[in-house]
Amino acid sequence: MNKIPEFESTKEWYISNFKSFEEQLNGQSKTFLHDIRRDALVKFAELNFPTLREEEWKYTSVSPILKNNFHPVIDLAQITFSKEDLKKFLFPGFDFYLMTFVNGIFNSELSDISGLPNNVVLGSLKELSKSNPGLIKEHLNAYTKIDNSFNALNFIYSTDGAVVIIPDKVVLEKPVQIIYINGTDGSNILSTPHNLIIAGKNSQVSVINNYSGLGENLYFTNAITEIHTDENSIVDYYKVQNENDNSYHIEKLQAHQKKNSIFNHYNFNFGGGIVRNDINSILDDENIETHYYGLYLAKGKQHIDNHTFVDHAKPNCVSNEIYKGILDDDSRGVFNGKIIVRKDAQKTNAYQQNKTILLSKSARIDTKPQLEIFADDVRCTHGATVGHLDDTANFYIRTRGIPDELAKSILIRAFANDIVETVKIEQMREQLNHMIFEHLQRVEIIDSEKSR
Repeated sequence: MNKIPEFESTKEWYISNFKSFEEQLNGQSKTFLHDIRRDALVKFAELNFPTLREEEWKYTSVSPILKNNFHPVIDLAQITFSKEDLKKFLFPGFDFYLMTFVNGIFNSELSDISGLPNNVVLGSLKELSKSNPGLIKEHLNAYTKIDNSFNALNFIYSTDGAVVIIPDKVVLEKPVQIIYINGTDGSNILSTPHNLIIAGKNSQVSVINNYSGLGENLYFTNAITEIHTDENSIVDYYKVQNENDNSYHIEKLQAHQKKNSIFNHYNFNFGGGIVRNDINSILDDENIETHYYGLYLAKGKQHIDNHTFVDHAKPNCVSNEIYKGILDDDSRGVFNGKIIVRKDAQKTNAYQQNKTILLSKSARIDTKPQLEIFADDVRCTHGATVGHLDDTANFYIRTRGIPDELAKSILIRAFANDIVETVKIEQMREQLNHMIFEHLQRVEIIDSEKSR
């Protein structure tokens, strides 16, 4: 007798609800996106949700997510939300283009993309799939594949997402801040943005993906982001995830890089009950640079899992990765970083480091750095460290008359500082420092230079 897979009923619920979802799509069912949905539905039916028995998910149980049925959003949910309300979620103090998504659906009234250079596209996947499908069809779904049921679920139920297209030889001077407001006081929402970022040859762009929560109900953000960096392009991608602590968040990011391109990924995680980030880059040509910088903070019973994968497919490339975690209370962190150097990828220089501080005796980290090398002329290092705040340093600070809690905050800031300082936007750096201490509910350390 065959054993029924765990959470088979949850899987069947999403399959059975597709018909009613499809009937509400109206004109969207006639776009190429619907062919993608139908293919993904077939794949979803063949897959089971990941369990602890699978190597890639052995430290992260998704059971709490799958005990709930989350409702896909087709149209903009009726949420009373003003531009003034939006301000408290934004990174302020600098000029930016603004795109706002409410439960995964673009809201033009809460966005500001005026004054764009010629041929730069900041748009909605939903609208572009109808008005100009040729602009995105060759790129969407070209750089990623369905690795698990959650990826398939995004392809099935996604109706919208942010599209950023920078033409050749264009440097977008202002960053693009994309705010995702998820949640409602009504039903448990499934938010499924599918984002696409294309940087043309010799172009440059900075994108801030800013996830925040709204309302008291459970919700589930299940996102996919595809990024293509063409020859000599530079993409700075900032992800700041600060959603409700009782929410769930899973994102797969897939970056595909061409010759001489630079991709900088900055990943800051504060909120969420269960968070999983799958961050992947393929270095598919020569003289490419990939940089991953990550900081994750957890308290209570939060669980934050970062899986990174850098694929050195061609020679003469560089990857640099440093992730840091700060865990308090009964929280748990996971870091699984994999680097693979293919046979032809000679002259590769790859570096990876994960460091974690445990602020309580019950906090826990599972770390697994992986390095697979099939070339013989490379320089590669990787490592992981886990510990508590330095008692000697703490004692030294307290001998200067500084209270214990403030001394601990000084050490926390020093630990996080080399990640925060990689952020190129000064106003974001200060706000991120504030968010660190706010989330950990500790005394904040103010930069003395900034306070003068």
